[in-house]
Order: sequence, then C-alpha cells, then structure tokens
Amino acid sequence: MKRGRITWLFDLDNTLHDASHAAFAPTSQAMTDYMIEHLGLAPPAAAALRVHYWQRYGATLLGLVRHHGVKAAHFLEQTHRLPGLESRLRTSAHDRAALRRLPGRKLILTNAPRAYALRVLDALRLTRAFDGVLSIEDMTMFGEPRPKPDARMFRHLLARLKLRAADCVLVEDTLQHQKAAYGLGMRTVWMQRYLDGRFKGTLRDGINDGRKTPKVGVHPCLCPRYVCARIKSLQTLRALR
Repeated sequence: MKRGRITWLFDLDNTLHDASHAAFAPTSQAMTDYMIEHLGLAPPAAAALRVHYWQRYGATLLGLVRHHGVKAAHFLEQTHRLPGLESRLRTSAHDRAALRRLPGRKLILTNAPRAYALRVLDALRLTRAFDGVLSIEDMTMFGEPRPKPDARMFRHLLARLKLRAADCVLVEDTLQHQKAAYGLGMRTVWMQRYLDGRFKGTLRDGINDGRKTPKVGVHPCLCPRYVCARIKSLQTLRALR
C-alpha cells in the first residue's frame, strides 16, 4: 500500500474505542428526548423518526435540519452532554503505542461534535497521538451540515487540506463511509473490533457479493470490494503501509 506520505483519517466511535458501551445508548436516548421536547412527539414516534432519519441520511441531525428547521449547533450541544462519559471510556495501552509509532500524518474525522471528540480523546489519553480533529462542525457546505458519507464533503476536505486521495487511508467501522471514500480514490480499512451486535453489512453493501480481500493477520473472508483491508487491532496498521 506504500505510495506517498500517508495521511491517516481515523473515525472515533467504535474505531478507537467501544462507543456501543460508552456513548451510543445515552446519545440515542438524548436525541429521542430532544425530539420529544422540541418536536412535540410521543416517545415511540420520536424514537422511530430518529432511526428513520439515521437510515435515510446517515445522521439523524440531517433529517432534523432539513425537515424541521432544527439548528445543528443546538442539537449537538444538547444531545452530547453525556454525564459520566469519561468513566465509561476504554482503550488499551497497546493501541496508544501503536498510534504513536504509526508513521504519517494522523487526523480524527468524526461525525460527532468537536467538544465530544476532545472529551473522548482526552479521557483515552490519545489527544497527543493526532495532528488534528475534523468534526461535524468542519463538514459544512453552503450553510448546511454534510457529514460522512457525503462525497462532496470528502472532496472539499481533500482540497482544503491539499491532500491527494491516493495518499489517504480512512480507518472506519462504517461501510457507507468507506464506500464513499474509496470511490474518490482513498484506501480504506474496516475496523471490526467493536462490531459485535452492531450493523455488519447487507446485500446492498456488497458484503455477500462473493469478492474477497485480505484481512490482516487472519484468513481471507468475504468483504466488500471497497474495503482494502480488515483489522481488529490498530497494531496491524503498520503492515498496510
């Protein structure tokens, strides 16, 4: 995979830590509560609409902005307060060491708000491992949020950072985001360490299309064509250079 000086774009939740345990459940509840309060919905209707917007747009926020005039900054602040978050966060000393040793520029690229991302990185003692944080506040075009997997946002990001897509590697747990990045010429790494019990792919995503790509350190198995490698440990990233 070695080409030029690599820029690693790391997702945050369920890539660098187990967000299913630490953050996803309370965040989902906070979003539902927000919709109950500000849209006047009953709890079941709010929960169903939250999931619908997430499935349709890739982020509940986009549906609320487009259809209900919700202010993105207000929604993000209200739904990511997450009391006690730091006490639930976990990562390993091996992952910290692997990130420190990994050559190239390393950036966080997350659909989460900046304040949340910084809280997580500080609590995990990973802040100094990265050269910068690109959060959902940095993914705005024409006055509207354009988070992953929006291909226009990826193009805009590459231009702004003066990067070639071929020199970037996106490390993610979410297939839709990898598909968009791969389509622009980035390399993609599917982090599967925290996927148990969460979305693992569908026929639409090509996970059962019969193609195979190498999984670092284990036997090859079915994988979408837009995934360059599969990993369960950050320590294996050095082998991909």
